Amino acid sequence: MVPFIQEKGIVMQCWYPLGGRGHTAELLGDDTIEAIAKTHGVSSAQVILRWDLQRGIVVIPGSSNPEHIKENLDLFNFELTADEMEQINSLDRNEKHDWY
Repeated sequence: MVPFIQEKGIVMQCWYPLGGRGHTAELLGDDTIEAIAKTHGVSSAQVILRWDLQRGIVVIPGSSNPEHIKENLDLFNFELTADEMEQINSLDRNEKHDWY
């Protein structure tokens, strides 16, 4: 869906980039995400947000925790490799979560 929307010149926006309502722990605790995070010395959340940004997707992570807000903004001092991007892409289970 993302390439189709982007080909039409529409900016894709992700409202629950970290899983949202009941899926955050599963996503942040994924072995692939954690391994990539460790490689870059960042958090799993930062890897996920960076992955979206590198795909041209606007992210809107929500938090009331000042530390998490700061971490969510600190995404521009690292870049995921093409291999890391593909590893994350391969995690797609074709599930739709925007109705939670």
